[in-house]
Amino acid sequence: MKMKKKRKKVVFHGLKQRGLKKERRSILEGVPKDFPSLSQAYQLTQKASKVGFDWPSIEGVLNKLDEEMRELKEALSLQNRRRIREEIGDLLFVLANVSRFLKINPEEALKKTLDKFVSRFHYIETSLHKEGKSFHQSNLIEMDRLWEESKKKKTK
Repeated sequence: MKMKKKRKKVVFHGLKQRGLKKERRSILEGVPKDFPSLSQAYQLTQKASKVGFDWPSIEGVLNKLDEEMRELKEALSLQNRRRIREEIGDLLFVLANVSRFLKINPEEALKKTLDKFVSRFHYIETSLHKEGKSFHQSNLIEMDRLWEESKKKKTK
C-alpha cells in the first residue's frame, strides 16, 4: 500500500514538472494565435516592452514607421512582391506598436475608420443615385468631390 502511494506521488510530480516546463518557454507565449493579427502584434509588443525591449519615447517608434515606409517604397520601385508583402507586414506591426505606445487598441481604431469609410462611401452612392447616376456614369473627380462633401456634413 505504501509503495502504491509513493509511486503515485512520483508519477504526479513528473507530470506536474512536465506541465510546468510546457507552461512558459518564452516571454511572448500566451498570445492566442486565433486573435486578429493587429491584436497579436499589440500584445506581443506589450510583452516585449515589459522586459525592457522598447523605445524610450514615441519618437523612436515614429522613426521606425518612417524607416518601414521608405523600405516599402524601395520594394515598390523594385516591383518585388515578396518584399512588398514583407514591408506591408512590417508597417502594420509598427503601427500596432504605435497604438500600444499610445494606449489605443488598434482593432478599435481600425473598426472606427472602417465605419467612417462605409458611411462616406454610402454618401457617394446615395448622392449619385439621387442624380440618377451609377458609379460607371461618374468619374473620380466627382466621387472625390462627394467624398469631401460627406466629410463636411459629418463635422457639422
